[in-house]
Amino acid sequence: MLKHIFWAIQTAVIYCLTLAAALLPASLTCRLGALAGLLIPYIVPKRRAVIIDNINHSLPFMKAHRLWNSPCDDAPGLARETFKNLGRSLMEICRLYHGRGVEVIDNIEIRGWANYEAARAKGKGLIFLSGHCGNWELMSLTLSSLFGKEVSGVARRQNNPYLNSMVERMRSRFNSRLIYKQGALKGILAALRNREMVGILADQAVFPEEGYLIDVLGRKAWGSKAPVIIAKKSGVPLVPVFLYREGERHVLSFYPEHLFSGDMSDEGIQEDTQALSRYVEDFVVSHPTQWYWVHRRWKRAGAAA
Repeated sequence: MLKHIFWAIQTAVIYCLTLAAALLPASLTCRLGALAGLLIPYIVPKRRAVIIDNINHSLPFMKAHRLWNSPCDDAPGLARETFKNLGRSLMEICRLYHGRGVEVIDNIEIRGWANYEAARAKGKGLIFLSGHCGNWELMSLTLSSLFGKEVSGVARRQNNPYLNSMVERMRSRFNSRLIYKQGALKGILAALRNREMVGILADQAVFPEEGYLIDVLGRKAWGSKAPVIIAKKSGVPLVPVFLYREGERHVLSFYPEHLFSGDMSDEGIQEDTQALSRYVEDFVVSHPTQWYWVHRRWKRAGAAA
């Protein structure tokens, strides 16, 4: 009983805060979002420590990478800009979830549309592969806005059922359909059989039985094998897609379809899991302040971490 009271109060507070953010003038969204982001380390200081540690371990790899071009090259500076980006993203999502700020979606520049069309022309379902990059919630809403109920996103159900219902209602404004992670395989395969599209964020650590040890930004980490197995067994195209800030605008970029090996052995699936991880890795090196460094991406990797 007490837990449900707490959940109800928590949901009410979050609703009021997000509504207040949504009602702010659109011209202030970016500036206030950045300021709000700078407050995050003070509210959850442990998250800043995680970000700093993750970036420090990854910097040598990133600086040696061919795609590295960041003017900021130290962990505290990158962490600061990462928090500012998170704040801007949060402010945008607050507006969109409350039915405001649709111009954010309307003004997104789309690149690589021909890559999407080529994959879709095969007449099958389609897997969109991405990570917690840029404003990934905005990317999900944008895909839903573009394709309607033909696209579903795989997401974790909130522990708070009232909050989960609130988020579901807000997402439904943009035809978003959700497949929850628990028991997701059945829902994903059903959608793909119906020639629908499914979005998967595949950049978090998994348990050993769910994947393989792969290289991520110069260190070993557990990578999910699910996207590889689903794509290979279903035979549907897999298209990497990322949304990121470029100056004052967002860009949604569709990559060419990823071509898998025909090897279904453990070694073959591991190699393809590594190949898919490279898309996210390249994104992080190119946009180091637009990835969710808060993740404990390298946990459970033991001495290899």
